[in-house]
Amino acid sequence: MKAHLGVGLVLAIGLVAWQKPVPSLFLIGDSISIQYGPYLEKYLEGIVTFSRKQDDGQAEKNLDVPVGANGGDSRMVLSYLRTKLKDQAFRPDYLLLNCGLHDIKHNQPEGTIQVSEKEYRENLTAIAQLLRQRNIELIWVRTTPVVDTIHNPRSKAFKRYDADLQKYNQIADQVMAAQQVASIDLYQFTQQLGIEQFTDHVHYKEPARALQAAYLAGYLQAHVHKKRVVSK
Repeated sequence: MKAHLGVGLVLAIGLVAWQKPVPSLFLIGDSISIQYGPYLEKYLEGIVTFSRKQDDGQAEKNLDVPVGANGGDSRMVLSYLRTKLKDQAFRPDYLLLNCGLHDIKHNQPEGTIQVSEKEYRENLTAIAQLLRQRNIELIWVRTTPVVDTIHNPRSKAFKRYDADLQKYNQIADQVMAAQQVASIDLYQFTQQLGIEQFTDHVHYKEPARALQAAYLAGYLQAHVHKKRVVSK
């Protein structure tokens, strides 16, 4: 009897040792991600170890100002990652990323766009290549909708336009395809929720945030599971 228990214990210990640790995922995104982030973390419990770009709460005081947890535009994200990756302890398995809403700002009164199409393409390409060099898998999230007639009457400091959003999402699609990066179409999913889900010029009500997180979590769970099965 004791012999059988001993064998069983050895097998159990071996099974635990054989199982792969839960992979880690790091999130960088704009204020949309700040709002769906808590739901996403909850939905991904046991699937990944979740962390994100953080601060002391400053980002939520004004969601239009990219500080702290708000990743900002692609230029800011690239600069942040170049600094962050100098820390050898920062090596997540996956990096979930979106940047675009701040890139397409037309700052007033000049009206010039914050990040040009050319620079946006260059920044995303540099981000993808930098992460590949560090063996971190990038997963891209397409930028959520802008409705001109909802956004611009409510925003005084800057304007955004759907025409720019479409161009920049297309640029991101092209870059991610060229870099063989997986992409989650949060734009199309969110658009299907309807404009009544807006709570201000560009952000969403709580039910929409939960649904966005569920959509992302479903994709990520399947993606991570597939990777673990393939690597066995």
